[in-house]
Amino acid sequence: MPAIDLHSHSLYSDGSLAPGDLCRLAADRGVEILALTDHDSIRGLPEAAEAAAACGLRLINGVEISAMWGNTLVHVLGLNVDIRNTALQENLNTQAGARGRRARLIADRLAALGKGESWEFVLAAAEGDADRVGRTHFARYLMDAGHVRNLQQAFSRFLGDGKLAAVPIPWVSLQTAIMWILESGGVPVLAHPSRYGISQTKLRALLQDFRDAGGVGMEVSSGAEKSNVVQQLAALAVRFDLRASQGSDYHGAHMPWLKLGVFPDLPKTCRPVWELF
Repeated sequence: MPAIDLHSHSLYSDGSLAPGDLCRLAADRGVEILALTDHDSIRGLPEAAEAAAACGLRLINGVEISAMWGNTLVHVLGLNVDIRNTALQENLNTQAGARGRRARLIADRLAALGKGESWEFVLAAAEGDADRVGRTHFARYLMDAGHVRNLQQAFSRFLGDGKLAAVPIPWVSLQTAIMWILESGGVPVLAHPSRYGISQTKLRALLQDFRDAGGVGMEVSSGAEKSNVVQQLAALAVRFDLRASQGSDYHGAHMPWLKLGVFPDLPKTCRPVWELF
């Protein structure tokens, strides 16, 4: 089976590499099929496509949409989307604008907490585009400025939901995110289901709602996931008749526990989502 990584990020969201560099790294690591799935953005895909063609890599156009399921923030991957779809472009631009406005508020809150002026740092990290600035950029600022020891502590003390510098965003509903993906010809996949901090009962309810709304797949194997969790997710994929996806969720050197093209094998009981495209 070809080496397939269907979840990765570039500097067009909270990754550290340009899309072209990401594709070249993937090819060097033996990845044959790569999906670039930046948060609420498809703007890095043209550059990625050019680089992928040059290095013999098959690129899957993707996006990772932030959405709300009740009071829980979830992420939905759109795989094999049509990036020429006008409605998708406009909807993602709206999401990105909300992200940019949140970023300024986070910077203000950190300054009020005595953590210095973070805005210029995070803006430079996002290449001057405020709409690209995410919480990970602020986490890196807090770490580099010596306010926290690592990225995890930045979220647990300042940036996580309900923390001192947290600012909520009015994300779209789960059903709306799925609709955007379907209408752009893509395949909706629930990203990393084990990371939402919900009970098994609620996870089953989430998967049922996801499928009822038109969801097609779920991420069963992702970077740094434990093997027993992968087996549990595989069983849920079978139970809810969802296709299984896999991906590293690679961001860059600032998240060394996630390595491009590295994740547990997909259990043989699963039906791979990439068979659909």
